[in-house]
Parts: sequence; C-alpha cells; structure tokens
Amino acid sequence: MSASANWSADIERALTVEGGHLAVGRYGYSLYYARGCSLSGYDLDDMKAACIAAGLPVIDSRTADIVKVATVVIRGPMVAVGETPSAPPWHALSYTPLQHVAELYRAVGADVHNLPPVSTDTPREVEDAAGG
Repeated sequence: MSASANWSADIERALTVEGGHLAVGRYGYSLYYARGCSLSGYDLDDMKAACIAAGLPVIDSRTADIVKVATVVIRGPMVAVGETPSAPPWHALSYTPLQHVAELYRAVGADVHNLPPVSTDTPREVEDAAGG
C-alpha cells in the first residue's frame, strides 16, 4: 500500500471539516482533520502534493523568513478546526477561520495553496496581522 493511500482517508476527512488543512513547516507537517485531531509526519513533499491534488488548503512556511513565521506562530491566533471561531478581536489564544490564519502566513511569505487570497487595500505587517 502506498503512503498516499494511507493518507487518503485522513485527507478526505480534512476536506469535510471546516478549517481542515495541511500545515507544512521546516521540521514536518500536520494534517488537521477534526477538532483536536491531527496527523503529523515527515514525508513533506509527498503529503503536500497529495493534499494539493485533493483540493485541501495547504500552508507551507518552509521558504518564509523563520523569524516572521515564528511571530505568526507565537503571536497569531489558531485555526478553528471543526469548531466555532472565537469572536474578534483575535489574539494568540483565540481560534479563527482558516482564511484569516492563511492570510497571516501569506503576508510573511508562506506558500498557500487551494485558498485564494483575500483582497485588502493595504499590505499588513506581521505584527499588525498577528494582532500585536
């Protein structure tokens, strides 16, 4: 059985839940497919390709500036996966829609797939975007 066949059920599950997505970082990936549930691993490019092909949102921060990514991770909100987002304003301990977090990562140079950008009038700085 191929690795992608092993992931297919988890990817399908992620596609059915609000906020389901794949986060790819320098040291691995996390596939978020339900509230409090994720699958982690190190077959970064294979998992990324399988998720993109399936139409799942993917955030890949490997090529973004690590200091800016760390700012988003530490100061930014978390994705509401399979649960109701917190009420704004959002901060480091709140849950937000996936689109909001994806825009934070996009603003610091991460590659975002299967999630079109939200049009904004002015580019955001990471400190502003993360709520600081």
